[in-house]
Amino acid sequence: MAKKDTFRIVARAADGSLSIRDYPTLDALLHSYTQIGIDDCSTDLALRGMPVFRGLVGPMPDGKNIVRYETGEVFEMLTKEWGQNKPRKRIRSRAAAQPMEDVKAAS
Repeated sequence: MAKKDTFRIVARAADGSLSIRDYPTLDALLHSYTQIGIDDCSTDLALRGMPVFRGLVGPMPDGKNIVRYETGEVFEMLTKEWGQNKPRKRIRSRAAAQPMEDVKAAS
């Protein structure tokens, strides 16, 4: 497992864009946010034991060595966008649509 050594906060800027701020250490992050617990159930084992902060959603993985936290507003916005994206329909070729017996018989 890669060591998570960068802490990223994603928030909404005044103009509505996303504001991303990286903290090089956990101590730097603790000066700005209040820790209210630790993560003990993440499926990403490298995140277990990471702090949980008041007003932020996370921790979540964001690359090999980055721990990401989002404000509630950003989390809700990105989740809605993700849910609205419709998967592209896959186009199957005629050969792929035929049963295997038909393909062998045609050969």
